[in-house]
Amino acid sequence: MTCPQLEIADIFRHHGQQWRETHQGHVSLNQLKVMSAIEHCRTQVLGGHLLRCQACEDTHISYNSCRNRHCPKCQASSAKRWLEARQAQLLPVDYYHLVFTLPKEVANLAYYNKSVMYGLLLKVAAETLLTIGADVKRLGAKLGVTFVLHTWGSTMTHHPHVHGIVPGGGLSADGEHWVSCKSGFFLPVRVLSRLFRRLYLEKLYQAHQQHSLLFFGNDEPLEDKASFAKWLTPLRKKEWVVYAKRPFAGPKAVLSYLSRYTHRVAISNSRLVKCDSNEVTFRCKHYRAKVSKRYRTMTLSNNEFIRRFLLHTLPLGFHRIRHYGLTANTGCKKNLKQARKLLNVVEVIPETKDLVGDKPIKQAQAPVFVCPECGGPMVIKEILNSQLKPRAPPMKLVN
Repeated sequence: MTCPQLEIADIFRHHGQQWRETHQGHVSLNQLKVMSAIEHCRTQVLGGHLLRCQACEDTHISYNSCRNRHCPKCQASSAKRWLEARQAQLLPVDYYHLVFTLPKEVANLAYYNKSVMYGLLLKVAAETLLTIGADVKRLGAKLGVTFVLHTWGSTMTHHPHVHGIVPGGGLSADGEHWVSCKSGFFLPVRVLSRLFRRLYLEKLYQAHQQHSLLFFGNDEPLEDKASFAKWLTPLRKKEWVVYAKRPFAGPKAVLSYLSRYTHRVAISNSRLVKCDSNEVTFRCKHYRAKVSKRYRTMTLSNNEFIRRFLLHTLPLGFHRIRHYGLTANTGCKKNLKQARKLLNVVEVIPETKDLVGDKPIKQAQAPVFVCPECGGPMVIKEILNSQLKPRAPPMKLVN
């Protein structure tokens, strides 16, 4: 296999069945669904369309996508749709990029408690940012933040952290003024780190008191309250990494960043180098090395590569992109309208003239297919049915 043709799906198709048999009984149903979706994505198994070009009359088969959020091939279109919805929310101010990271000891426990501890990571990072931002000694403003959860490092190891995009300012407490931060400086990182550490450990202890955490293997003794409290003690003195980058160079740079990060999966197809019967080689980044030597390749066994990829399967229904503060769903429109008024920005109005009241009507448009040969429009001539049979409804047990 060579780089242009190699995909995650190829690795799963060639080595996935053996991996499933080897790890039978130790793989979750959600992980099996992810593997199946990626293997069948854009193949005849999911069905598709037979297309014919109206210009050159060439025929082409377009197979359906799996639309699984862990599939590297399906994320480009999802990111595009999401970005189009976010463009109208950008304000003409500096935007800052912050990263909140869990220490290794907590990250190990988080793997068995993804819903609880990933959720806490997002909520506590937001609470930290909003609390420090509202402090009159710091900024004294209500902020808005978009957080994106990532659970991997460059080598696909388990490394849970959140990326935050924050405008450099916010609304005053009374909502009548826009408060801007100092140019090139948002909030003190050390203060954010201390509060983030304290809040997270407090809420983690509460989760333990409520018996919301699971413990396996070497962590089983932590199920005891006294042992868990003792385990938390050194974590209260350890440095928790909160990182702030320089402000983005305008709204376009913000959108460019979001397009790369919001719908990213553990590894993209473009990073794969080669795969044989035993090993997979891929490109990765070594962050502690010099810039000139930062990019290198890593080789893993097929089994280890699949295991690392599936480490990052999210719980069913878990929202990895969340908005807080000014951009929270409950008051987003009202807050942004007030912010634009204070910043003297004209609100972007939808171009469509089809409105019901003040809301645009979403018109259903037929999908546009382009001929790969001449670039002309293609029309659907035949629907190719999926080979997957629909799941039957659960049977009712009769006493």
